[in-house]
Amino acid sequence: MPSGDHSRNSNLDIARYTERFRQMCRIREFETAAIRAAKEKLVLGAIHPSIGQEAVATGVCGNLRKSDIILSTHRGHGHTMAKGAGAVTMMRELFGRAGGFSQGKGGSMHIADFEVGMLGANGVVAANINIAAGAAHAIRLKGGDDIVVCFFGDGAINRGPFLEGLNWAGVFALPILFVCEDNGFAATTRTRAMTSGAGPAARARALGIEAREIDGNDILAVDEAAGELVAAVREGGGPRFLVARTYRLTGHTSADAAAYRPAEEVEERWTDDPIENCRKMLAGAGIGAERLDTIQEEAKAEMEEAYRIAAASDWPEKHLAYVDVQDIGDPREGAF
Repeated sequence: MPSGDHSRNSNLDIARYTERFRQMCRIREFETAAIRAAKEKLVLGAIHPSIGQEAVATGVCGNLRKSDIILSTHRGHGHTMAKGAGAVTMMRELFGRAGGFSQGKGGSMHIADFEVGMLGANGVVAANINIAAGAAHAIRLKGGDDIVVCFFGDGAINRGPFLEGLNWAGVFALPILFVCEDNGFAATTRTRAMTSGAGPAARARALGIEAREIDGNDILAVDEAAGELVAAVREGGGPRFLVARTYRLTGHTSADAAAYRPAEEVEERWTDDPIENCRKMLAGAGIGAERLDTIQEEAKAEMEEAYRIAAASDWPEKHLAYVDVQDIGDPREGAF
């Protein structure tokens, strides 16, 4: 844990990591509110909480520009918020209300906020990898030094788009950072039971892509590694690969009791909560408990207000159901 290394505490950038702590607390409270909304039937469909994985989203996105692009997974609330998306707009999207990013049509698993460079979450495991490679190739053709970050879980490395996307990025030296959030599970199955070989980093290296493995529950480790890898990609070094080992402290979805793993295991992993780790690190650097409590209380109040506003928001106008829908006509009449 970060709190155990006193040399870290003595040289810590207090302002930077206080903000990292605040962002992680905001994500945690948003996810908690989303789970509550699902139980109260304000959200229809699956909610995939990222509770326990907040340091990855915060540490990586904290090193990005607004103009950089990210792509996410079905577990994408934290990435979206860390990239700068508003909590009220995202909550409205989850609730299917007017004022959501896509007027409620995207929902939890298909959040997209182009204003902050969030190109989209994706409910199909690994499908975002090829989209990210395409976005990075577009940046390469257009010029400039913006980059793409693609988040995916360890279960995604066993699907075809992983090989295709990484191969394409490697061949064309694309400006992309692949981030594998390795939480040990592919839905309800332990990933190691279904993965041959040495895992994500080894597969990336086999394709000639430099890979790094870190403790994804250590915000300092994530922040420092992401900063170095983002800089390398931005400077034209080609793709990079980051494996952040973490653990989701809830079930796969808000309705998943996670009976497939021992309660003792989950209890033990709560002792490595990334938010608590960061709190201890800040406390070791001299930040008082009252200030840290206030940050957490402010995050909770913000998300409670977002919940209230979203629940009181209007439903989208009916005609919007047909907006943004592509109609290419009847193929029999020569549409292609």
